[in-house]
Amino acid sequence: MPIKLIIAGPIILALLWIVSVHFVWLIVWLLGKYFQWHLTYAPWKWVTIGLVLTTWAMFAYGYFVGRFKLDVNHLKFPHQEVAASFDGYRIVHISDFHLSTFQDSPKQLQRFVDSVNAQNPDLICFTGDLVSLGIGEAAPCTETLKQLRAKDGVCSVLGNHDFFIYSRELKDWKAREERVEELANYQRNVLGWHLLRNENLLITRGDDTLSVLGVDNQSCKEQGFKTVAFGVLSKAMYESSGFRVLLSHDPSHWRCEVVGQEDIPLTLSGHTHDAQLNFFGWSPASLMFKEHAGLYTIGDQSLYVNVGLGCTFPIRIGANAEITVIELVRK
Repeated sequence: MPIKLIIAGPIILALLWIVSVHFVWLIVWLLGKYFQWHLTYAPWKWVTIGLVLTTWAMFAYGYFVGRFKLDVNHLKFPHQEVAASFDGYRIVHISDFHLSTFQDSPKQLQRFVDSVNAQNPDLICFTGDLVSLGIGEAAPCTETLKQLRAKDGVCSVLGNHDFFIYSRELKDWKAREERVEELANYQRNVLGWHLLRNENLLITRGDDTLSVLGVDNQSCKEQGFKTVAFGVLSKAMYESSGFRVLLSHDPSHWRCEVVGQEDIPLTLSGHTHDAQLNFFGWSPASLMFKEHAGLYTIGDQSLYVNVGLGCTFPIRIGANAEITVIELVRK
């Protein structure tokens, strides 16, 4: 069971404060040596104290305020393959709950779920990482998660964390596979979600069809960081038809196997969290991922990367939690 954030957060902030003090003093000392500056101690002292306090204040803001700020982003998605019956169809895209985030703040999870339901979705699509380290994170959140409501239900896929590759308790793949199956059963049988593991769900309106494809986490080596690659897109495509929406946790999968290769107009991903840091439109995530937040289009194929609702590290600064409302429009 992961350490509760209410304990871990202040400890992490204290460690960051100590590290930042030494780091700033090292930079100042090196600059002084290089330029042979002979300045009095007092100015550097107050500059250092100011920088340290500013850094500490930013992390405190990210922990106590930033990680629970929520953006609801609306997007109209026009495409020639959208059938008349699905003109105006509302998909609410969410990602990366990382339920350990809400151990010290269950009311915030309830607020997020209420905000999703308030969008009046036809379909909710969750693009993976329900938990961070263990399935035990889910139990306290069950009744809240069961409240998610959409006319055509909730579709979900498994992300890299959902394969428990970061768990210290599970020593081999057999043990991990058993836990993954437990998490899959939890989503399907307890929450009532349509968990798509290299398969699809067909939604019909009269003679028209919308196919929701879902793959297990598929990490591609061209970008990002290597995690697990269990996605089989060909299986998810099998007997699908109409307008296709692909749920794939890792956005690197889009360039690797989708663009220019499959008839999938819209792909939904998560995974990046936008590094949980965004300063004036720039995020460190852009150093690792070509597509790290928001909408990207190549030709007539698009990818939307949702920055997630939860945290792997309990701080968000500028990269607020996100709910994306996508309205399909017949072009």
